[in-house]
This record gives sequence, C-alpha cells and structure tokens, in this order.
Amino acid sequence: MNKDQVKGKAKDIGGKIQEGVGKVVGSNKQQAEGLEKQVEGKLQQKVGDAKEVVKDRGNR
Repeated sequence: MNKDQVKGKAKDIGGKIQEGVGKVVGSNKQQAEGLEKQVEGKLQQKVGDAKEVVKDRGNR
C-alpha cells in the first residue's frame, strides 16, 4: 500500500464523516463538501492503485 492509497482512503472516510455531520445539522454545504472529499479520496486511491500496478510490473 502506498501513500496515495492511504491518503485517499483517509480523505474518503473524512468526507463520509463530513457528509454525515452535514445531514445531522442540516447543512447542504457541509454535505456537498463531504461528497467532494469522497470523490477526491477515491480518485487519489485509484492513482495509488495504478502506481502499485506499475511498480509490480516493473519488478517482474
């Protein structure tokens, strides 16, 4: 697991928390920001996944 995968997962989790808090307090802005962080996190995870594939192929 590389740093992009870890940071991406953290952003995704943080975004889910922020979205949930936004729902509880009735803040559409917080919900939207939470969803945005989730997307950023998932994208960063995919970048990390791609780096792992490249690294694994280079070790063959």
